Amino acid sequence: MNWQSALKDYQHFLKIERGLSKNSIVNYEYDLKKLVKYLVIKDIDVSPIDIDYHSVQQFIYEISKSHGARSQSRIISGLRSFFSYLIFEDYRATNPLDLIESPKIGRKLPDTLDIEDIDNLINAIDLSKPEGERNRAILETLYSCGLRVSELTHLKISDLFFEEGFIKVTGKGDKQRFVPIGASTQKYINLYRNEIRVHQKITAEFKDTLFLNRRGRQLTRAMIFTIVRQLAEKIGLKKIISPHTFRHSFATHLLENGADLRAIQLMLGHESITTTEIYMHVDRSHLKDVLNKFHPRK
Repeated sequence: MNWQSALKDYQHFLKIERGLSKNSIVNYEYDLKKLVKYLVIKDIDVSPIDIDYHSVQQFIYEISKSHGARSQSRIISGLRSFFSYLIFEDYRATNPLDLIESPKIGRKLPDTLDIEDIDNLINAIDLSKPEGERNRAILETLYSCGLRVSELTHLKISDLFFEEGFIKVTGKGDKQRFVPIGASTQKYINLYRNEIRVHQKITAEFKDTLFLNRRGRQLTRAMIFTIVRQLAEKIGLKKIISPHTFRHSFATHLLENGADLRAIQLMLGHESITTTEIYMHVDRSHLKDVLNKFHPRK
């Protein structure tokens, strides 16, 4: 087994067996190719089946010169998963990552926007341009529903259940969930649909896709990042933000206002509540109010 065939088999495993998204699979592949490139540069002729702890250790040492602790940890985790797969398929008996420890990293708290920041960003949108109504609907949806970027770009008209007050979201691993959507956000989506989208020439395969570019095709992730970045620059926002910042703000503001952590988990589509618990560390100021309000010995 050579590296090319091993990578191909592993991609198939990640897609079929683990149900990972295309983006996640690309990230796994990207980190594995770093190891393969290192072996080529160092003229180390070894297969995925025969590579040992020492070769992997030298690779980790090499990347530590140019990668931070968080990136190192991600690469080590990805490699460990790859070799575990080879063991599972009976290609290997041991994992060369077993004796390699990931660097210790603190849990990174997500950046958030306050309500005034969000209002300023939305108010900065130029509604005199056709894309203005679309961009306002995009930002309102990101913040009001806590969507990931890929979930927003893949949102379909057939996923909108406005009468029931929900949208159907397809998340990681093609897992679907229903997320509440408020009347205000519904209004902005309908304005975009009825005033702008209805007049577009739409490519056949994207007839059901909600948010479209000027060519009538699905928006890319990069385009959503560009929209957010340009608005941040326009209002002189000092924070470094991305579309994901609206998702973080959605969860943080819900928690600060007394929402149940389990409910937030379901709306965000987190598999584990420990992922959602990171928001408990963002702002603890509301916890005192919760204690005073609900504890019998306040």
